[in-house]
Amino acid sequence: MTALIFLIETVIGFFTILFLLRLYMQVLRVSFLGPIGQFVITLTNWAVRPLRRIIPPWGGFDLASLLPAILLQLGLSILSHILLPRRLFADDTAMALFFGTSALLGIVRESIRLFIGALIVQAVLSWVNPRSPLAAPIHQFTRPFLDPIRRILPPISGIDLSPLVAIVLAQAILYLL
Repeated sequence: MTALIFLIETVIGFFTILFLLRLYMQVLRVSFLGPIGQFVITLTNWAVRPLRRIIPPWGGFDLASLLPAILLQLGLSILSHILLPRRLFADDTAMALFFGTSALLGIVRESIRLFIGALIVQAVLSWVNPRSPLAAPIHQFTRPFLDPIRRILPPISGIDLSPLVAIVLAQAILYLL
């Protein structure tokens, strides 16, 4: 049963990250013209395009990209509770509150994992191929998070430690969650 849950969590986590990446790329104005953008659009259009007809954007946020991510995390929370019952609920309100909170925490966890992954890819690309077509969108994605750290911790002897600090801070937040 644990292996089945692992596979389900992996697939749901992958698609949650894709929907969140689409949302964050729009918010951070990262171009969808490159390989990353085309990959994300191709794998998420099946859900986002029909939802856009029903759900308009709100304050610069594409809710049609966020809603599938939330629904996937909600479904994962419910499914894992069914497959591995952990607690009994006093009433329906407590159950709904638990599943809703679990889904929102899942969104935060997957967002942090996405950010850590982008930082790792950015670091590897800076060593291997800094002019890669992936470098520019990843830089656009991570820059808003790294710039405040760079103001506090400037490069030392030409080495930028801000990605390392950001990864440690993100891991600490994941640990607290």
